[in-house]
Amino acid sequence: MSHFSQIKTQIRNLPALKSALKDLGVDWKAGPQPIRGYQGQSQTAELVIEQDNGYDIGFSKKDEEYELVADMDFWQQAWSVDRFLEQVTQRYAYHTVINTTAQQGFQVSEEVKNEDGSIRLVVQRWNA
Repeated sequence: MSHFSQIKTQIRNLPALKSALKDLGVDWKAGPQPIRGYQGQSQTAELVIEQDNGYDIGFSKKDEEYELVADMDFWQQAWSVDRFLEQVTQRYAYHTVINTTAQQGFQVSEEVKNEDGSIRLVVQRWNA
């Protein structure tokens, strides 16, 4: 029998999560909205990714973090669940660093995408 699974993440900032998904070309809808599951089951999420098979993926707030919520039997993404979360987490971290450093008066002076998929950022701030 299928059911919703919750996977803990380190994601705490919804705007950075939305930016990460946009970077990855993943369409989403802002919630709160129900996630469609097996035999009409549903669960509410703050962000919903609809799938063509009629079963959704969502991010639901639990305490201070967002959990990935989905019926894993009906996962229909280009990547596996683990790879999807790796990609989302990397882009989320990128946006978190960019936003946090910008709030502190820094600007990105260099951005290098390494062969291993990692990203090297150099930020600087000019003092008057």
